[in-house]
Amino acid sequence: MWKQLYADRMLYIILLPTILYFLIFRLWPILGMRLAFYEYKARGPWTFVGLKYFKMIFRTSAFTDILSNTMIISFMKFILLFPFFVLFAILLNELRVVGFRKYVQIISYMPHFLSWVVIAGIWIAALSPSTGSVNQILGIFNLPSIDFMTDKSKIRWILMLSEAWRSIGWDSIFYFTAILGIPSDLYEAAEIDGANRMSIIRYIILPALITPMVTVFILNLGFFLNAGFDQVLNFSNDAVLSAVDILDTYIYRIGIQNAQYSLSTAVSLIKGVVGVFLVLATHLISKKITGKGVW
Repeated sequence: MWKQLYADRMLYIILLPTILYFLIFRLWPILGMRLAFYEYKARGPWTFVGLKYFKMIFRTSAFTDILSNTMIISFMKFILLFPFFVLFAILLNELRVVGFRKYVQIISYMPHFLSWVVIAGIWIAALSPSTGSVNQILGIFNLPSIDFMTDKSKIRWILMLSEAWRSIGWDSIFYFTAILGIPSDLYEAAEIDGANRMSIIRYIILPALITPMVTVFILNLGFFLNAGFDQVLNFSNDAVLSAVDILDTYIYRIGIQNAQYSLSTAVSLIKGVVGVFLVLATHLISKKITGKGVW
């Protein structure tokens, strides 16, 4: 075994930064979750308080609204957008001109590498009621100007659309790769049988995408309560805060700004437990219904 490890030493060296990342930034912070059960003190020993902070969370009047916002925004971003990522991969595969397909891929991937600070700046400028391109187009048709960024009824849709703009290319890679992995024999047999493109998509491509779709859907549910801290923080303002205030911004506010570390840790722990439960429950349900799951 040691000889094999030595022979593959370069591979392990390459893997080392990733291992260190997960140990330092993913696994080590888990040890700090015990803070949810203690009264934090900068000096002196911590006092064990049991479920005090968990009770405090559920008794907070604002928590219900914050949880509701989180679930609504997550549903819009993870569930409603999910079919469009699959559809984009299928449409990309249908482009016959390889050069144009690569051009579309590059253009669709680019927003993924932009930070939410940059993306928010682009969208806020485009939606500006006075100088934004969207309102200028509305003005051409003699329609009234709309202040999108201060409208509670529209801000969630803006979050969803900006997420789609940023992620549609990147999140479709997995499905596009699965489509490319379909044996060419199946396409040839379908063409011999006289199948058109819609029939090929329905009976060959979609069945091949079931496994990756189930896998991605289940894994995404583990992050269902992560409604997008960076995005919401950059898109929100006082006028729409009540409509987009999510668990992550609540944790940031009470933990970083108000120094209530134990309370914010308790909220984070609830998020983690719910995420694990959703992944396990969805996996078991999917296994029972479709026979497919994550493992």
